Amino acid sequence: MRAAEKPEIAALPLFASMEASQRERIFNAAFLQVFPAQLTLFEQAQQADFLHVLIDGLVELYTSNGDRDCSMAIIRPVRSFILAAVYTDQRYLMSARTLTPSRILMIPADLIREVIETDKALMRAAMAELAIGFRHFVRALTDMKLRQSVERLANFLLMESNYLGEADQFTLPVEKRILASLLGMTAENLSRAIAALQPMGVNISGMTVQITNRAKLRSFARPDAFLDQYDR
Repeated sequence: MRAAEKPEIAALPLFASMEASQRERIFNAAFLQVFPAQLTLFEQAQQADFLHVLIDGLVELYTSNGDRDCSMAIIRPVRSFILAAVYTDQRYLMSARTLTPSRILMIPADLIREVIETDKALMRAAMAELAIGFRHFVRALTDMKLRQSVERLANFLLMESNYLGEADQFTLPVEKRILASLLGMTAENLSRAIAALQPMGVNISGMTVQITNRAKLRSFARPDAFLDQYDR
């Protein structure tokens, strides 16, 4: 990592409260790199050699079985992934690939484990990162089990709108095939769900979403004020 990059990274929540000497140890061993879109960062069952921290861009976490892939999560900045495998010195349960050009900090796994054991501030920040990851997957599983496919899409669009400051028009963050996989649908089911939502107050043309009747969409999606929110 170049010296000019250190102040920006030092201000990130994961590192901000650390002892300066321990933070410098991490920075001296870390790599800050820009990766192109559609690049595989690591694969399922690979040993976790680095902790990845997404600074800019978009990353997909996915699993595979034979010739089938399933999108598990979309990582937005600023967030680490996959800390659980790194901390326990295990193999990754998911693969990761960039969806857009992405700037990613890579920290050697053995070093991050060592410093977590000695720096309480980093330990607390790591626990927070793990908690956010756990809560995300509980919410995703709850959504999958309690909502029908059209309801899942409606709720996703409301959450995305809220994330963008209750925007009534926005661009889908990922391609439709990835969105379908993320929501547990086939591409054909997603197309039918998009058509079914038109009378519910939302139009999707290409990648552009326009919410025409937020009250009607909320009534259909029935978002939960507690469960359906982003942890930051």
